[in-house]
Amino acid sequence: MLFRLIKSYARLAIRLYCRNIIINKPAYLQLKGPLLLAANHPNSFLDGIILTTLFEDRVHSLARGDVFRNPKANRFLRWLGLFPVYRNTEGAEYLGHNYTTFAACIEGFKDNSIVLIFSEGRCENEWHLRPLRKGTARLANSAWEEGIPLTVLPVGINYSSFKKFGKDIHLHFGEPFQRPEEEENFGKNMLAFNEELNKQLQTLVYEIPPGDKAKLHSYFHAPVPAWKKLLLFLPAVAGWILHLPLFLPVKAYTDRRFSKSGHYDSVISTGMMVLYPLYILLFCGLLLFINPWLALAAIFILPFTAWSYAQTMFTKI
Repeated sequence: MLFRLIKSYARLAIRLYCRNIIINKPAYLQLKGPLLLAANHPNSFLDGIILTTLFEDRVHSLARGDVFRNPKANRFLRWLGLFPVYRNTEGAEYLGHNYTTFAACIEGFKDNSIVLIFSEGRCENEWHLRPLRKGTARLANSAWEEGIPLTVLPVGINYSSFKKFGKDIHLHFGEPFQRPEEEENFGKNMLAFNEELNKQLQTLVYEIPPGDKAKLHSYFHAPVPAWKKLLLFLPAVAGWILHLPLFLPVKAYTDRRFSKSGHYDSVISTGMMVLYPLYILLFCGLLLFINPWLALAAIFILPFTAWSYAQTMFTKI
């Protein structure tokens, strides 16, 4: 019950933070397991938040292992449905834990679970598909070796910006596939899998050279209608003013700690998402001393003004 409540709130918060989320095949959000979502990884843990909140069924996600080292964080992240994956850079002594994680995924597939894996491995803020690692192929082929009727769904995640509030997201699903034509050994099966996945992801992930604003604009330019700008102008201005006391400290912290990190956008958006209910409570608590009815109305007015700002103010790429 608590997980569903958090997921519902996160789904709403993402819609406030992003101007548009365009999905090429929205019906795929209703797919059931056993299902492996094989996605690119341009924007740190925001990628996982988006897919986890949009899918109807619960999505278990593989995440970088170092964030699981704190015992309290480990318990909380596992409760959210995340499993750790370790890389050589995080210490060779942790690599053995990956077998435990993959075994948990296999058991999940037997119970018709959905698992999200980022097939490039590392996160990079760029419009480019990087070479695929072996983990996705190994997990899928291990499931098929055990007779699990696993379906793989390629996912391309594309952002209009990695810095701005009010960004557009284009979520592209490929064609679900099951085991490619079986080869005589496990290695060739993995190679055939990566060829199929890479072929599909190449068509789903935008290829935009750094600094090519014209090409970026061609993918994401979506003018706001004049009537919408006029209708939402005053709420948008109010939204900018009313949310500055929350946004500026979060931005200042993120600028100081993550300005040169691929986690910047994820940290600032998640920070806003986590603190926003507390900000609304504080704001409404102060209004109680003025007018209780005004405090009650503010619960709905604040999110509406934030949405208005995202819809009208950040239209440039």
